[in-house]
Amino acid sequence: MAENLPAKALSYSNDGDRYFSNGEYAKALSSFGKALDIYKTNLPPNHPYIATSYNNIGLVNDNMGEHAKALSSFEQALKIYKIALPPNHPELATAYNNIGGAYRNMGEIAKALSYYEQALEIGKITLPPNHPDMATSYNNIAAVYYNMNDFSKALSSYERAVDIYKVALPPNHPDLASAYNNIGFVYTKTGKYSEALPYYERSLKIRKIALPPNHPNMATSYNNIAALYEKMGEHAKALLYYEKAEEIEENAEEIEENDEEIE
Repeated sequence: MAENLPAKALSYSNDGDRYFSNGEYAKALSSFGKALDIYKTNLPPNHPYIATSYNNIGLVNDNMGEHAKALSSFEQALKIYKIALPPNHPELATAYNNIGGAYRNMGEIAKALSYYEQALEIGKITLPPNHPDMATSYNNIAAVYYNMNDFSKALSSYERAVDIYKVALPPNHPDLASAYNNIGFVYTKTGKYSEALPYYERSLKIRKIALPPNHPNMATSYNNIAALYEKMGEHAKALLYYEKAEEIEENAEEIEENDEEIE
């Protein structure tokens, strides 16, 4: 019976992954918790599987808005990874990124930046320079600088992310669209409207190809362009894009209502 315990724990972890993907967070927490209990009983205290379980629990709590609980789990994972893994292992970078995200969600921006930068440093050592995970690190750092109102550094990091995505991803990948949108947002925030517009337009162009027509990010793109035109005093164009965004949002609401009726 003991021989089947690792398989049982893996089964619980797989269940947790599925529940997490479906947004069933309470069930995901339960499954990941059961896996953790088995691993803690049957494995050495610093086994990477235990760290992975803590990490999984942290991700669920973070998505539930329980950021302090998430931070605690992420820190447990990091503590184990530091003992069990080489100093520049990619899992350590993931742990630093997760802790940075929890701190950012809690509004502790300086701490978030410190952990994001540690993740980036590991990536520079262990990953190819154009690996998508490097772009993720630059995006994370840019978001923190944006929250700190350091728009110059935010723009620089977002541009590094775009440069990597352009090499590492297909030309119409949604992540590239998001990166263009982020740059547009910084330019908008700093009042450089004419520079923001082409980035919003590139983002929208990709999303029209890569996403379903009623995807929420489509509405985001239309709203961003509309708000920009409004700031530029081009109210007719702004209205046109606002109407497109509203149409998508209304269609999405109808789909949700239909789904509720089916269930």
